[in-house]
Amino acid sequence: MNPSNLHMLFSPEVTQAKAAHKPIVALESTIISHGMPYPQNVDMARTCENIIRENGAVPATCAILSGKLCIGLDNEQLEYFGKAGPSVAKASRRDIARLVATKADGATTVAATMILAKLAGIRVFATGGIGGVHREAETTMDISADLEELARTDVTVVCAGAKSILDLQRTMEYLETKGVPVIGYGTDELPAFYTRTSGIKLDCRMDTPAEIAAAIRADMALELGNGMLVMNPIPEDMSMDAGYISQAIDLAVQEAKQNGIHGKALTPFLLGRIVGVTGGKSLESNIALAYNNAKLAAQIAALI
Repeated sequence: MNPSNLHMLFSPEVTQAKAAHKPIVALESTIISHGMPYPQNVDMARTCENIIRENGAVPATCAILSGKLCIGLDNEQLEYFGKAGPSVAKASRRDIARLVATKADGATTVAATMILAKLAGIRVFATGGIGGVHREAETTMDISADLEELARTDVTVVCAGAKSILDLQRTMEYLETKGVPVIGYGTDELPAFYTRTSGIKLDCRMDTPAEIAAAIRADMALELGNGMLVMNPIPEDMSMDAGYISQAIDLAVQEAKQNGIHGKALTPFLLGRIVGVTGGKSLESNIALAYNNAKLAAQIAALI
């Protein structure tokens, strides 16, 4: 038995899916507790799960509860993370063992969800946007652990690009250095989370879920050991004006500096302030792109 299995807890739905060899898509829990306000966060989580089911796969929202690595949450557990919000620990790779040992709770980031998915044998993970290289990282060294995890854990992450609050060009350079394949789904440009384009060209474009599934199968056969990124642009009708969202981001970044906010607290602060500055429009876009990514991830998983 894999020793990690002693610390893992599968939901009944995921257990049945694994036994029947059904496609499974992992989902993170930080987007629930730290990414959106209640009750929109819980509504979003439940809808994402239903979208995955409607597209031929089984959802597995990941989290840490009482020290157990949970692969799949029930409605009561989703509600708990939604109501608890930022009071729940934001768990990345470095936090997992500590939370297990102390039997504590943790909402899994992209990095931690990739780890739990890998332990559970799940190949595809849908999220909103990945972390990356923060602005002024040349002095702060603030670089998301998501990028390192993509270089070492072979799970495919479907996202709407790196979050717009980041230094997108440096994020792409970092991914290239780490050898992480970045696939544009139906696009030749890097999506910028709230907007469909960033002006940054991508080397690889694929136009169907079948093409992406074939790339994942090849990666599995070659055992290269790294993750893959699928960049899925936000739906056109929910894409925000690039100039407008850029101004909102700049204002939020300035406020974070003035208040000395950094590290794990930075991204939730920035996203929250952007919601306020845009009058909730950015939250609507965030939810729409999460749904879009869940759909594509399920379609890919069903073809692997």
